[in-house]
Amino acid sequence: MAKTAVYFPGIGYHCDKPLLYYSRKIACELGYQNYRNISYAYDGGNIRGNERKMREAYEALLLQAESQLADVDWFGFDDVLFVSKSIGTIIAASYAEKRGLRNVRHILYTPLAQTYLFAPEHGIGFIGTADPWSDTDEIIRLSEANRIPLTVYDGCNHSLECDDTLKNLELLKDIMGRTREFCMG
Repeated sequence: MAKTAVYFPGIGYHCDKPLLYYSRKIACELGYQNYRNISYAYDGGNIRGNERKMREAYEALLLQAESQLADVDWFGFDDVLFVSKSIGTIIAASYAEKRGLRNVRHILYTPLAQTYLFAPEHGIGFIGTADPWSDTDEIIRLSEANRIPLTVYDGCNHSLECDDTLKNLELLKDIMGRTREFCMG
């Protein structure tokens, strides 16, 4: 079975940060040897709370992702996994919808509300209750409406971390365990 995975980071959360790094290691162990790490640049400053800047960032990052994925024959894969973080969840979901990729499975780390405008299917999500980028209750509602199982971590921020390093390691283990189960399914 031909498998591929694509990693869509956030603006300040690149592919070598814990959530994307360890999920990539797990996916590789499970046969996703063919993978792509998307990297983007955006110098428009702080976008949080600014709808116009958020839209500009989305458009710029989507173009960069499309360019980096232009040579991929998606229909040559039996299993396509999109792993995304923050604004990357919007990029991944919109890219899949725009390309008509119905065989994509999504892992959404700290999804933003706009992600659900593109109705991602076949996915799981993770969010913290202290995430300043998202209204946790709204993400819960949107995930339920899209049939995306969502794990909510009490007191965790936008990196799915809290103030206790050892607890963060336990949380990361839980997140990666759930990620692994999803990748296997």
